[in-house]
Formats: sequence, structure tokens, C-alpha cells
Amino acid sequence: MATRGSRSEKVKRIFQQFDTNRDGGLNRDEMAALVVAVNPRVKFSDEQINAILDEVFRTYGEFIDGEKGLTYDGLLRTYDDGAGDVDRDFDALGLELNFDENKGASIVSEASSSSIADERVIESQKKQRTVAWAVSPHHGIVFDDTWKLVDDLEILLKRLKAKQAKDAKFRNDNFDAYSDAGWSRELGASAELSEKRVYWEESGPDYALFVKELGALRSRADGARSREEAFDGHMAIGRVLYEHQLFKEALICFKRSCELQPMDVRPHFRAGNCLYVLGKSKEAKEEFLLALESAEAGGNQWGYLLPQIYVNLGIALEGEGMVLSACEYYREAAILCPTHYRALKLLGSALFGVGEYRAAVKALEEAIFMKPDYADAHCDLASALHGMGEDERAIEVFQKAIDLKPGHVDALYNLGGLYMDLGRFQRASEMYTRVLAVWPNHWRAQLNKAVSLLGAGETEEAKKALKEALKMTNRVELHDAIYHLKQLQKKKVKTNGGTNGEAAFVIMDPSKFKTLGEKTTLRQDLGNALQIRAFQRLTRLNRCEVDLLKKEMNETDVPVSYSGSGGPQKSIRKPNLEEVLRKLLNFLKSETFQGAVKAINEKILSVLDETGSGRVDLGMFYAVLAPLCSGPPDKRKRIAFDALLWRPVNEGGSHIRKVDAVQYIKLLRAIFIPSHGASEMLEVHGETDTSMVSFNEFLIMFNDPDWGFGILSTLLKLETGDRNRHERHVCSVCRYPIIGSRFKEVKSHFSLCNQCYSEGKVPPNFKQDEYKFKEYGKEAEAMKGPAIGDN
Repeated sequence: MATRGSRSEKVKRIFQQFDTNRDGGLNRDEMAALVVAVNPRVKFSDEQINAILDEVFRTYGEFIDGEKGLTYDGLLRTYDDGAGDVDRDFDALGLELNFDENKGASIVSEASSSSIADERVIESQKKQRTVAWAVSPHHGIVFDDTWKLVDDLEILLKRLKAKQAKDAKFRNDNFDAYSDAGWSRELGASAELSEKRVYWEESGPDYALFVKELGALRSRADGARSREEAFDGHMAIGRVLYEHQLFKEALICFKRSCELQPMDVRPHFRAGNCLYVLGKSKEAKEEFLLALESAEAGGNQWGYLLPQIYVNLGIALEGEGMVLSACEYYREAAILCPTHYRALKLLGSALFGVGEYRAAVKALEEAIFMKPDYADAHCDLASALHGMGEDERAIEVFQKAIDLKPGHVDALYNLGGLYMDLGRFQRASEMYTRVLAVWPNHWRAQLNKAVSLLGAGETEEAKKALKEALKMTNRVELHDAIYHLKQLQKKKVKTNGGTNGEAAFVIMDPSKFKTLGEKTTLRQDLGNALQIRAFQRLTRLNRCEVDLLKKEMNETDVPVSYSGSGGPQKSIRKPNLEEVLRKLLNFLKSETFQGAVKAINEKILSVLDETGSGRVDLGMFYAVLAPLCSGPPDKRKRIAFDALLWRPVNEGGSHIRKVDAVQYIKLLRAIFIPSHGASEMLEVHGETDTSMVSFNEFLIMFNDPDWGFGILSTLLKLETGDRNRHERHVCSVCRYPIIGSRFKEVKSHFSLCNQCYSEGKVPPNFKQDEYKFKEYGKEAEAMKGPAIGDN
């Protein structure tokens, strides 16, 4: 942990370097020289320099000393707020510390007595503090008696640590392997909290005694001479406990501080931090909202804290899966503090998380521009570049992240996935091996390593890797993968692009696939329906009762707005739409919900918000969701119609405008059958048909197999049968067990799974002019059906 002494000394040396007139302040010229000097790679324009200086002098107005400019305390505050990196700037300027001046700054005397109130001793102790907050003029210790509490607490902590270390209970976990959440852990710099997570043993008698003695210290704080001194005592105790990562105990102190001074920003902020670390994102969000409310009510007093509150509020929202909402707060933080590289990194990562790749790249590149050694920003930038298809550049940026932080699990794992996508299986397996060296129980990395080894032709090694994965988890996909491997070995099937040029399949022209009977699904329809089904599974919309959409329409009061075309709309901003989705999908865990929002944003919102305004027609959105929710098909269509009826242009009647029905059908096709829909959408604009359609007329339009959304019937078939297993039948192409429908070719008697049939794949040794398929939803159907000859 960086000492306060060394940190403040570095800031002092930086300050002295640029206070050229030695008047104790940095005026605009001196401050401009500092900004330019610590960013040697950046070519600032005069406008950019002036904008930065305006922001600094406005935000830190209380630290401006007239004509002299920003004081030393003000410069220290800018670093404490995360606006810059002290160590990086110090090194960039080529400065050195005088060790003799700073000697002992990081030492806390074990012998320091809490019973001596001598002023000189207290001042000496203050100079020895190791944490940044303790001597800060704005959120540090105010009363001398509080130092006694801190000293006694330090003694208790050392005693507890010694006992737990002796019993081998106290342990550190190295967090270098994981991406930093990037959140403002404290009102000071993030470097104040050790990167190593500490886990205390809380069940033994040593800890119970510590808690009892801690209770006595809290009682002493409560018995202070004034409310302000009691507040000071609880805040200081909480801060020390937080530094030692005793978050539950620290939370008690911060909650008590909130009771003593409800309008003070700091205890709410720190209570939020504790709750977030303890995994209570929702409660953390509430505390950050209270901190934000207090900061905004307090005027300029707390203005310098707003960027950090916005950042942590955004992270708490991400903890609930509310990424679109989090983006709003990261943007606010970046606007208030343009040099806040962590806010920009978080904004970029959140934008990537909802599939807004271009905007993500821009924000992440800005963060890296300000902090070139930011490994996590490089990792997320590479992921966003991969999302945009810029794979070669993504590989370079992933490698940069790994160079900066060799054990970066996210970068290693994602680079392995990218190599897999590119068919570079050997390199992929190397990446997964490195992931497992850092995180030995990462079963997904172990499974992917097996798959990449298989792709590289190392079958025996792949088998070993699969068995290792099976020891870590008993998931069904591992059993399928092992069965698949056995099938490959039995048949000695080579993958496409095999060493001898052999192929495991050939892709046939769609016209060569014929169906036997009306029950056999057309190849193209199945392909589209499989994509919609995959989207359903990803978003879990198939677990959302369609009646909930109707309930939301009845209970939600959305103000009517007017679009550019002048028509009334019940439109809603994307972050508010995310709140609606949270209610509809309230059964999802935060990570799963985040994935659902990303998929919906990429597939649906990108089409509904074609102008990029950030607003969506809520009635049309409900109508688009309805066919994918759970419930009888007739009810799904009825609620889609009701959603169109709910829109202001149709509200109050029993018919909808034909132009709206046409637009809706074409939107559905553009979203879910994009090969047809894009050109059709162009035809919608400019239609002036004023005729109205009833529900029955709407159904005819909806069910039309060529121009409607008749594919819903195929989707329903997948919903009811895509978990069906066909005994020991495997697909003749991919060699995986057949799950869902089995498509049997009646002449050659080979079987295909849903995916291979939809993609037109057939085994290379069965080349025919025409293929006739019969579909079996369940194996019982195949057993009951009449024997099929070779004709």
C-alpha cells in the first residue's frame, strides 16, 4: 500500500517544480505547464488546455488562493480524486524523492500510547500515518481524541492479525489475475486499498474478543463531548477497519455516522463501498443515491466528490445488471472530470457490455490515451475491436494487456476465444493453458482447451483435458463433448480443412433439399427459427409470461411525446426501458440480465432506434417482444395487437391503422429474418394509407408465410421439442448427439441435427442430386411410423 508520506511528498515535489514564482500557488500558466509536462505524448490545443484549466479551477474553487492559483492542498485533492496518477506523473517528470526527508513516513509505532494527550506527540503521530485520509483537511480526523481511538484500534488489529497468522487462518488472495472493477474505493486514490483481498476467520474466539473490544471503542466514540466528535470517531474507526478489509465491521461504523450526520456525503459513500464489496449491489446503490442527493443539496462543498459518486453508482447499477443506466452515470463523471480515465474506461466497458462497439472503442481509446499502462482498458478495447471484426488489431491490443499484466485472466481467456474463432487452435490452447496456470479451477478454460486441442488434431491431449474438466464440473455439455470425441475416434472423421484435404461435410444448394410431408420443416425456415430460438434462450424471454406485457401497459403511465414526423408517441429512453425489462425479467441474476439487455439492444433496439436518438417507441417494443414470450400463440398475437392499440395513434379504439400493422410486420422481419427485412423496411416510409384493420385482419397479415411472421409456428415447434434426445442417434456430420428434431434422409439413411440440416450440410460420401428428408420430433415417432424404403 502506498504510504501517505511518500504520496504527499511526491505531490509536493511536483507542486514545487511548477510553482516557478514560489508564491505557494499554481496560476493558469503554471498549471498549463504541469498538464503538458505530465502528458508528453499528448499534443494539446489551446482550447483543450483552457477547457481543462477551467474545469480544475471551477471544481477546486475552494483551493484557489486568489491570483496565486491552485494551492498544494488543491493539487493533492485532484490526485486523491483520481484525476491523475501520482506515480506516473512523478516518473514522467524524472523527479526523485529525498529518502532522508521521508524516512519513517510509512511506519506506525506499535508503542504509541492512546493515553498521552500531549499535543506534540499527537502531531508526531499524525506525521507517521500510513493512510491518505487521516491528515486530509476535508475528510480526515478532526478531533485529537479520535487519534486515541485509532491508535487503540491499530493495536487490536495487530493483535488479531498476529493470532490468526499464527493459527494459519488469515489469508491473502492475489487479485492481480482479475480485471480491476475500476471503482472509487475511497474518497482518495484507488491505490490506497491493497490489491490483495484479505479474508479474516470470523468464527473463532480471537475474532469474538476483537469484536467485543471493538464494541467498547464504538461506545467511547458515542460518549464523545459533541455529536461532531462522535461522528469523527465512528468515521475514523470505520476507515481503519475498511483499510484492513473488515467490511462488515466498517459498515456498522459508517451506518452510525449516517445517523449522526444524515446530510453528510461521506458516510453514505463509504457505506455504499462496503455494501458493494460485500456483494450487496442494490443496497450499495441506495447509499450512493443518498450520497448523490446530499452532494447536490450541499452546493459546491461536495462538488469535487460528484465524479466518484457517479462512478460508484454506475458500478453498483452494473452489479444489478443495469448497464444502460450505468452508462449514464459514467458519462456524467467523465463530463464533470474530463481527465477521469477510470470513468472513461468504465463507460467504454459498459458500452461494450451492451453491444455498442464503436462508442466503446472511442471511450476506451481515450482512457488509454490518458493512462497508457491501463491493462484492463486494453483488454476491453480488444474485445470491442473483436466485436467490430477488427481481429488482427484486437490480437495486438490483447497482447498489450497481457504484456502489462501477464496473469490477466480476462485477456488470456478472451484472446484464446479469438484464436479459436480464427481457427488458430494451437495458439488458443496455449492461452487457455496460461489461464489455468493462474486459475486452476476455471472449467470453461479447461473445456475450451480440450476443444482447441481437438481442433489442432491432438486427440489424446484433448481427451485428457476433457477428463480434467469433468473433475471440475458435471455439466451435461461435457458429457456430450466426450461422447462427441468418442464418435470422432470411432469414425475417424476429419474436420473441414483436415491434413489430407478431406472434409467432414459438403454444403449443398438449398434447391437439392426436399421435404417429405407437411410436418417436415423447410431448411431456410428452420435456420431462421433456430436463430430466433437462440435469441429467446439468451434473453430468457421464453420464460417471461406474455401477460406481463399487458400488465405493464395497463400499469405504466408513459407521457406522450412527438417525434420529428409530428406523430404522437409513447417513447422512452433506453435506461428507462432497461428498468421495464428488469421488471419483466426479474427472475434473472444480474449477469444473465446484462447479457439479455445486450442481445435486445443489438437485435431489437438498434432497429427500433434507427436514428440513434436513444429513445424507443414503447408500444412497438412491446409488440415486437410479444411473439417471443411464453404463452399460447393466440395470446401472443393478441397482446402484440393490443400493444399496437396502446400506442397514442390507435388508442381508444378496437382497430389499428393498416400502415402501423404493415410497419410492425416489416419490423419483425427486419429484426428476426434480416435477409428479407432490410429492403422491406425501406418500403414503409412515406406510406399514407389511412385504412384501419381489425384483430382478425391483423392475424391474416401476421400468419402469412411469405410476407408475415408465419415462422412463429416453426419457433413453437422448437420451443416444445428442442430438448428431446434421440436415444443414441448422432448427427452424421457434426457427430454430436441429436437434440431437438432428427432429419432422416430416406434414401441414404443418414441423420442430421437441426443445425446441420438448416445449414445444408451432408456427409461427403453421400453425394446425390436430390435429398429427401423426413423430420422426427421424438424417437417414438420414428418407432411408430411405417418403414421407409429406399425409393
